[in-house]
Amino acid sequence: MLAHRFALSALALALVAPAAFAQVRPFSIAGANLQRAANGVLSLMSYSAIPDITSSSLSISSDATGNPDLLMSQFGGGFTWSRETPIYLEGAAAYSRYDPSFVASNGTETRTVPVKWTSLSGTAGIGWDFPLAEHLVLRPIFNFSLGAVASDLSIGRAFLEYKLDHDIAFLDGGVLKTYGVGGSVMLDYEAAYDTHETDIEARITNLTLHSFSDTSDAVRGQSNSTTANIWARYRAPTPWRLMDRPVRYVLECAHSEYFGDQRGALGFVRLSQVGAGIEFDSSAYDIIVTRTRLVARYVFGDNIGGMSVGLAVSF
Repeated sequence: MLAHRFALSALALALVAPAAFAQVRPFSIAGANLQRAANGVLSLMSYSAIPDITSSSLSISSDATGNPDLLMSQFGGGFTWSRETPIYLEGAAAYSRYDPSFVASNGTETRTVPVKWTSLSGTAGIGWDFPLAEHLVLRPIFNFSLGAVASDLSIGRAFLEYKLDHDIAFLDGGVLKTYGVGGSVMLDYEAAYDTHETDIEARITNLTLHSFSDTSDAVRGQSNSTTANIWARYRAPTPWRLMDRPVRYVLECAHSEYFGDQRGALGFVRLSQVGAGIEFDSSAYDIIVTRTRLVARYVFGDNIGGMSVGLAVSF
């Protein structure tokens, strides 16, 4: 009789054990989906890591929620050391925030996991000016980039009361570290006269981003992107004067084409921009800033359009 009861108890335990195990089974996200997202965020980082005025400030919102799903901002600049030593140096720093959502499942139920990915990146370049004509130079540039994407699950954590597997563990405070190596070729035309100034740049840049260091295996990835752009600026004095110098009006236009992993990553393959503004000349005073420029720009492309305001200074 005792053996019979023991057998029944063992049978009951065997039937209950799978149910109990199912209750504590960790939620998981398909590794392939997370990997695609990691490659995707590296592609998005290319927009801010590659110097490009048309994509230096972007905010893309969800039509359904009206909340930003992607926000990117970049600032930077470059200069030639001197005519005698025509070394060209450039640098840019960028910030972006991307708000993807993942679907997690433990085999019996699924839950939506909202995440915030914040990225910081810096890109440096060194080149050399080869004169082709009086105002025209050919400028090859070597570029190097470092960046990191930090994941914040603070919003989604409230929806997950169970043990997390290693994929979701990355989403909860993980960091994806990146480095990038590439190069650019630029044609730069600069002509300054008493009545006006004209700047025109045509540039093509290729940059490959890789994850590295202790980045989680679930999100190791890479992105190879190329941007080709042309940019022009025209400045001329107005009748007004400020700080003992004429106030200038500024006209700008730019166009960029995206290739490689960038192409179509945000739903467009090209962006164009037109802008107008004013420039104040402070070179008559003994201060480090010689010019301050304020320009309003309209950016447009495939099914996208928007306004931005840029502030720039010259030294």
